[in-house]
Amino acid sequence: MTNPVEIKPASGKLGVLLPGLGAVSTTFIAGVEAVKAGIGKPIGSLTQMGTLRLGKRNEKRDSKIKDFVPLADLEDLVFGGWDIFEEYPDCYSAAVNAGVLEQSLLDQLKEPLLKIKSMPAVFNQKYVKNLNPTRIKDVTGHRDAIDALRADIRNFKQDNNLERAVMVWCGSTETYQAPDSNIFEDLNSFEQALDDNNSSILPSVLYAYAALQEGVPYANGAPNLSADFPAMYELSNKLKVPIAGKDFKTGQTLMKTILAPGLKARMLGIAGWFSTNILGNRDGEVLDDPESFKTKEVSKLGVLEQILKPDENPDLYGDLYHKVRINYYPPRGDDKEGWDNIDIRGWLNYPMQIKIDFLCKDSILAAPIVLDLALFMDLAGRSGKYGIQEWLSFYFKSPTCKPDLYPLHDLFVQKNKLENTLRDLMGEPLITNLGLDYYSDD
Repeated sequence: MTNPVEIKPASGKLGVLLPGLGAVSTTFIAGVEAVKAGIGKPIGSLTQMGTLRLGKRNEKRDSKIKDFVPLADLEDLVFGGWDIFEEYPDCYSAAVNAGVLEQSLLDQLKEPLLKIKSMPAVFNQKYVKNLNPTRIKDVTGHRDAIDALRADIRNFKQDNNLERAVMVWCGSTETYQAPDSNIFEDLNSFEQALDDNNSSILPSVLYAYAALQEGVPYANGAPNLSADFPAMYELSNKLKVPIAGKDFKTGQTLMKTILAPGLKARMLGIAGWFSTNILGNRDGEVLDDPESFKTKEVSKLGVLEQILKPDENPDLYGDLYHKVRINYYPPRGDDKEGWDNIDIRGWLNYPMQIKIDFLCKDSILAAPIVLDLALFMDLAGRSGKYGIQEWLSFYFKSPTCKPDLYPLHDLFVQKNKLENTLRDLMGEPLITNLGLDYYSDD
């Protein structure tokens, strides 16, 4: 046993702030309200349904995660956010427009959903070309935008008598931005770039900066640069605020992080992995722009390479061909279909194939991730954790980590890391599954 970490109690209300009140956000909020009302189950949520082994297998001390660590209660969550469309000013109308959840369910939740109003967003169409905003903040320059967002956060907390808040980015994918400019390398350079209204700084970065300045943990659910660069790491450490990201791991990438570790474990070769998707929601519309798609593509492509390590296994993966396509197809709405063709090689290099057709609902898969991140980021803050929260890599396609490290993509390694972090917080022994003591005569 180790000494448990001193964790502040989850007292009072917890605000969950969501940039982008679209399909993911509204499905998440409505889902939580459905669970609270007893008309839905939080399937897919580790915090609500997951169990954790404690101690040795023969001790039989398994516990629900929510009973083991002091998470905020669903009844104490208060929702708010920003959006760019005045046509859908509240969570109910936005959820109806998203078309993910059945109207009959939304009507049962109409009263609480109508109370959740969106705030005008900080937005620049230059970086999300396929959306046409009808309500954005009238701000001039980066500092003005940040001040407006910080005022929104403070007012939201005050109006709802909140003890704490977290922010989870659920907005659109912005055009590709590589963190190779000098302005992102250190905090002084970045602050000067903010003063200069440098065009390399995208709106999601302003939200992340505003959140950190207000002491609000920030998790990034899109592949945007957002908080994933050295200057923001420095700021989060300086202000002692947790950050995590990026890009929710939902459909096709989730399958890759399940299958690829299994194929590698069996030392099966992979010649090629071709992935293509069709989807018709707002995310698909945004990704129909090549510059936004590049941001998503970069996020997706790194997964196999890190898991398989072609340089270390050239006979198995040295000629790996990995291709990703996303196609906007409006008739599907939020019903995404992902096809994978995997050309594998077995004994004596004999070829075989695996084909996957995954028909999923993107927002249904993302909603429990938003919930878990909100609760775990709040837990991190109350536990005195700050800076990059790599233990939450389980939830992301392109996990944030220190610049001198490579991200871990294997889903099972990620889950072990998350579970052991929770054990460590509570002073429980870490689980290695070595198990030698079960068979020792000592």
